[in-house]
Amino acid sequence: MSEETRKALLIDLDGVVYEGERAVDGAVETLRWIRDEAIPHLFLTNTTSRPRSALVEKLAGFGMEADEDGILAPPVAAAAWLAERDVDTVAAFVPKATAAEFSAFDRLGDDDEGPAGAVIVGDLGEDWSFARLNRAFRLLMAEPQPYLVALGMTRYWKAGDGLRLDTAPFVVALAHASGAEPVVLGKPAAPFFETALAKLGSAAGETVMVGDDLRADVGGAQEAGIEGILVRTGKYRGEESTDDVRPTAVLESIADLPDWWRGR
Repeated sequence: MSEETRKALLIDLDGVVYEGERAVDGAVETLRWIRDEAIPHLFLTNTTSRPRSALVEKLAGFGMEADEDGILAPPVAAAAWLAERDVDTVAAFVPKATAAEFSAFDRLGDDDEGPAGAVIVGDLGEDWSFARLNRAFRLLMAEPQPYLVALGMTRYWKAGDGLRLDTAPFVVALAHASGAEPVVLGKPAAPFFETALAKLGSAAGETVMVGDDLRADVGGAQEAGIEGILVRTGKYRGEESTDDVRPTAVLESIADLPDWWRGR
């Protein structure tokens, strides 16, 4: 893709724009450049540990402008998907603040054994326990079997104290035990990227994804026909390509994006 055909950006947040509670060096300036150049962009995140309103506040704390409509997160896509299928009752295994994204549905209480039309799994972090995981399993074993909705399939992320398990390991465990096929509404699922393109009003061939996860960000984008750039921040661990995933470019950080965009 040449500079002339690049028109829009999809940008991951955690690990690209910020790491934990610290902005990535140069991220503020790069986002200001994107706004000054009037480049259509959307923040595309698998974060389910906090709602979009909290992400907007976090970005504002770094001096970065954003609004909720400029962030596409799995709970938003999941709520729309469930509504289209007339699901009434859900069991949301997500942090309490994120559960607000599912306010349009009847939500089972923490001790309610169901039935549920969908079991939604996001990043509960240290709030996971055997009892909670087993309750999700029991709900999935009901007849008719509810949907197993995965809010992304990120394997791990980089927290302030080091790497932490994310959503995918728990989804895989539940799917293996229950036999349910996960419906993935987040990266790396192609429909999530397609939703982002529709929201931006841009075509796959004129859009670039910037992320720190070779598989979820770059690989997922490429499956949807979008070019992917890998940055060496966040969860980057030296792996820059696989047999089936080769980034369009590898940058030290998002600070290098303007020069790459201009072809320097």
